[in-house]
Amino acid sequence: MYQKIIAFMIMLISPTSYSLNIGDAAPIFSLPNQDNIYKTLDQHRGKWVILYFYPMDDTPGCTTEACSFRDATDRIIANKAVVYGISVDNVESHKRFSDNYQLSFSILSDSDGKVSESYDSLAKFINWKVAMRNTYIINPKGIIVKKYIGVDPNTHVQQVLKDLMILQTQSD
Repeated sequence: MYQKIIAFMIMLISPTSYSLNIGDAAPIFSLPNQDNIYKTLDQHRGKWVILYFYPMDDTPGCTTEACSFRDATDRIIANKAVVYGISVDNVESHKRFSDNYQLSFSILSDSDGKVSESYDSLAKFINWKVAMRNTYIINPKGIIVKKYIGVDPNTHVQQVLKDLMILQTQSD
């Protein structure tokens, strides 16, 4: 029930237009992960990057999506890519979430929502902020080559893997 309420709220407060498009330079960021180690987009120049934004730690859909990315990590690494999950939850919440589900990738804390907003992935309602369930694939040059808006956490990771392989083949 809680998940349905969050999904409904996000739908009501989601932006109706998006300013970030395929072919745009990916906005740079520097955010702490679950271990309070700062990660930046620039440290992955020359690699493919998958950024997935999600609403909240320890909710059913977000857990499904995180565990799906965890289970696909070996295939993502084999494709010379790195994955980051991003939400507005704090580092401590991310630490518990990561430890509970043995996540093998960094989840980044965007507590002020600025990075989520720069990626058209922040929903705001009065004083409440939440990241929307969007994903971006960024090529080794730092260019957005694929974006997914409002994804289904049950099937999304398989689509990302398929698209990543196609995009990498096209760029060779």
